[in-house]
Amino acid sequence: MRVTNKIIQNNSVNNINTNKVYQDKLNNQMATEKKIVRPSDDPVVAIRALRLRTNVSQVTQYYEKNIPDADSWLKVTEDALTTVSSVITDMIAQCTKGSSEKLTSTDRQTMLDALVAFRDEVYATGNADYAGRSVFTGYRTESTLMFTDKDKLNDKIDKKYSITEQVNSDVIDSIKYVNSSFLNGLNESNYATGTYTADDGNVNNYTDTVEQLIKEADIHRIRLSYNNTDKTAPVIKLYDPATETFGDYLTATVVSKNAKPSPYQQMAEINASDVENDTQTEAAIYIPETGELLISDAVFEKFVALRDDVTSPTLDESQIQIQYEKTHWTTGDLKPEHYFACIDETDADPANWIAYNQTYLDGIVERQSIEYDVGINQSIRVNTTADEVFTHAIGRDVDDLINVLNSVIEMESTINRLTSIKDGLDSSDADYDTKMGAITNQLDAANKAFTYLKEKSQKMFERGITKMQEHLNTVNEATTACGTRERKLSLIQNRLMSQKTNFETLESENENVDITEVAIQFKSAELTYQAALMSVGKILQTSLMNYI
Repeated sequence: MRVTNKIIQNNSVNNINTNKVYQDKLNNQMATEKKIVRPSDDPVVAIRALRLRTNVSQVTQYYEKNIPDADSWLKVTEDALTTVSSVITDMIAQCTKGSSEKLTSTDRQTMLDALVAFRDEVYATGNADYAGRSVFTGYRTESTLMFTDKDKLNDKIDKKYSITEQVNSDVIDSIKYVNSSFLNGLNESNYATGTYTADDGNVNNYTDTVEQLIKEADIHRIRLSYNNTDKTAPVIKLYDPATETFGDYLTATVVSKNAKPSPYQQMAEINASDVENDTQTEAAIYIPETGELLISDAVFEKFVALRDDVTSPTLDESQIQIQYEKTHWTTGDLKPEHYFACIDETDADPANWIAYNQTYLDGIVERQSIEYDVGINQSIRVNTTADEVFTHAIGRDVDDLINVLNSVIEMESTINRLTSIKDGLDSSDADYDTKMGAITNQLDAANKAFTYLKEKSQKMFERGITKMQEHLNTVNEATTACGTRERKLSLIQNRLMSQKTNFETLESENENVDITEVAIQFKSAELTYQAALMSVGKILQTSLMNYI
């Protein structure tokens, strides 16, 4: 085959162009520091790059955004729990102090002030938030745990709720009732001539007061989660095997705390009558001011005999459901939608009523866990719900201690007042003997009542130590769970940091060029290109015409 100058020329141009394309490729790699500019440059590298970039993007999202956000939430929660733990520890110290027999009036007043402050601080901590989201309210992060001043309308918080509390017989406790409140009304103007309405409803003369009138009785009660509720009769519901539903068992009788006879006296008389007449009266008295449901001995025996059927895993047949209403709230009250099956009936139109947690009534408790994705197919719970820590029992236990302290302080004040009256009597007064006899009997009665109330206070504070320790254990468990999540999150973060480094290294090795190597190759290509131009230029100068 004859090779002509045209063939040499075409081959030379093609080879020079190929060299120039290669030089352009190296130039692009030097400029972009990437192996390919378009997928067609190397499909294998392109596919691997897409996968690695996705991995890097995911890990970066978890490592730089999700994990720090989750860690911040857990830290806010842990700080709040630490505060609650500290406050409850202080409460235990006050209970230990209150269980002592040697307390002065100053000690009692100091303890009273401290307990009020501690109770308020516990629940105030429950309103902790992270980035504007409440951390203890489950999915309702826009809602605070407690009612605040922002919920006020015309300086009041009026929202009507129909609440169903679900309890077991283990919440039933016994309280000592001391019928001595009438003594607190004694003063210089009435001790010798005045009358009073006793707890049994009878009108008596103060001069007839003797220590034998002071008595105490044990009364069973269920302490509901709220006080100052509506004066509507609570309905008690028990499980009915025939219908396999919770049906109405008993409607409580509403009796005001200040009624005569007092609700405690009425229940004491019901129980005493049952013992005397060998009867069983199923009765319940509700005190809306204190949120106490007093139950007769017969009802108590019925409640403690309730048993759960283990063959039904969700439904608790031993449960006692108590339905009541509350409309008037104060700042610091826990919102019922975070704890109970309840209905917000504030709106006049029933179509606009809001029902919360209705599945609770069927034994289905929805744990409102907020989880963050912190890794590929890996998530972690970051929230602690209010019912795990901020139970109503903490505040109600403190309220009991405050009430018994107040009763002791009031009776001590009555004794001091009567002692002052006695010391001020004039022996020359014609009624001296009558007045002295009356004030002496009244002092004896007050001292007896004071002894009963001090004993009641001491025992309640002793029980308070145990109760507060149980609350502290609950908080410690929640704190431990939160700390465990933080530790797990830290381990995940360390692992993701290594993964992020590995993926970025693989991505770099797959996509990025070795700039030194490319520079050398580019220089070599450039020299080759220049040499090709020179050689082709010399060769193409000679043609067939040079030999003619």
